[in-house]
Amino acid sequence: MINPFETQKERELFFTDSPAGQVERALELLTGLYEFKVERGTQANSLRINYDIQHYSLEGLEHALVDEGFRFEDNALRKLGRKLIYYCEDVQYHNLKMPEWQTKTRGREIFVKVYEHHSHGDHDETPKELRDFK
Repeated sequence: MINPFETQKERELFFTDSPAGQVERALELLTGLYEFKVERGTQANSLRINYDIQHYSLEGLEHALVDEGFRFEDNALRKLGRKLIYYCEDVQYHNLKMPEWQTKTRGREIFVKVYEHHSHGDHDETPKELRDFK
């Protein structure tokens, strides 16, 4: 089962100062997206976005905005942070698409097979006909 709190992401986009008005244009553009929240960020050149990775990824959103002419801050720390987020979201998205193991139905099967292949603690080397002899 997918936990919706694990798929909800909150990120902040940092735009360059030029061209002027990028933040307002991006706010206008992103406001109409399905299951997507956008608001002004903590700094004048930023927007805070909230989305579900089942529908969006930071990499996809940023590439779409760059195609529309927007420019993001490109210092080394921001670049590294974005690349790490891209990777983590990609891995999480693909893990969500993996089928879930049916351990409850197969659990007994698994333990029976392991038990059959391992020696047991009460193993007796005495031949069977001599064990019952008294």
